[in-house]
Amino acid sequence: MAEEIPPYRGEIIIPSPTHAGGLVVRRDGPEPRFLLVTARRQPGLWVFPKGHIEPGETPEQAAVREVLEEAGVVATVVAPVGATEFRSARGQVRAQFYLMEFVSEGPPAPGENRRRAWLTGDEARRSLIYEDARLLITRAAGSR
Repeated sequence: MAEEIPPYRGEIIIPSPTHAGGLVVRRDGPEPRFLLVTARRQPGLWVFPKGHIEPGETPEQAAVREVLEEAGVVATVVAPVGATEFRSARGQVRAQFYLMEFVSEGPPAPGENRRRAWLTGDEARRSLIYEDARLLITRAAGSR
């Protein structure tokens, strides 16, 4: 019998995540800026870098790897910041997100073909179309 996973109800940390991603903050300017990338299948849509958790990988390791692959950004995990849950064409997605600190940047992994942007909290909230993503930015902006 498959393990029953409780539905997501706004927790900071969720059980059994399938995906992990990062809310990377860069603090080297007058105000903090957050990293967004364009979605692979919808290049006009801005999202947080995230992807599958590979076998043997922790959610934190997956978040670091996905941020590097999708955006070319090296970042370190600070703390869990929240989660999202939704159904995609490939099935149920339970994504754990981490607040991450910017370290450095270079090109994204070959084949990613994504744009990246560093936006203030307000700019990021206006650029994200999903309410749960906007709430994650608000939460991350409040954790200084």
